[in-house]
Amino acid sequence: MTGANRGIGFAFAEALSGRGDEVIATARTPEKAADLRKLSVRVEQLDVADEESLARLAKAVKGVPIDVLLNNAAIGEDGPSFPQLRMKDLEEAFRANATGPAAVAQALLPNLRAGNRSAAGQYALRLQTVQRELEENRKQLEQAEATYKDLLKARDVAVSSARAKIESLRSSISDLKMKKAMAELDEMASGMISSIGGSGDTLDRLQTMVEEERTKAAGRARVARDSMDMSGVQLKEAEQDALADQALADFAAKEGIALESSTSGSTTAADGPVKTMGPQTEKN
Repeated sequence: MTGANRGIGFAFAEALSGRGDEVIATARTPEKAADLRKLSVRVEQLDVADEESLARLAKAVKGVPIDVLLNNAAIGEDGPSFPQLRMKDLEEAFRANATGPAAVAQALLPNLRAGNRSAAGQYALRLQTVQRELEENRKQLEQAEATYKDLLKARDVAVSSARAKIESLRSSISDLKMKKAMAELDEMASGMISSIGGSGDTLDRLQTMVEEERTKAAGRARVARDSMDMSGVQLKEAEQDALADQALADFAAKEGIALESSTSGSTTAADGPVKTMGPQTEKN
């Protein structure tokens, strides 16, 4: 950092050193830069317009890598006002503000190259770390995908096995119910055979009971049939037939269709082409 004894240069030196950076701060008169010397920085003398001063600085920091060069030194408002400016003043300002930064960069070029190489090495090291982590992440991703596929297969196998077990249980339950019913029927049949075989008149009594029940049921059916009044049902049926015939006649008249009369005559629609419903018989 050039011109670090006051102003922006001092603020930069203070901030950068405060965050832990190694700072080389320059001033034209370091013995007067009391505040700068209180900071945790390396103070060097430099007049950017003086070639000898540049050479001394380059020798003092020889072999020290420099990552960033901040050319802050310049001649500003402290000089004479414009009406009093002399050619010498303009040349001095030009050397400090224009050619000075270029001369500083040229003098410290080996340091900047060394700093850039060091920084490049650090970035390369970080890049290798990132690439290694990326490769590990890719492998982990592949393993995770393989594990996921295996889990899907295991799920499908488990579902298929469960379905097969459910079907087997259903068949077993159905077979169990059937066998239980057959056992109950066999037990009933065995009981009936034992009962019938144990008494000679059991079948006769059973037949008599069945005949009596059939006779009673037939009698109840006749009574119910004789007591049923069908006149209302027949009248309702006739009304439904009449309404259906009337609706069919209205539809035929609207559409110009000739209907075959259920009586001796026939009904024709209004003028126009005659349409018919159903086959017609030829007349001799």
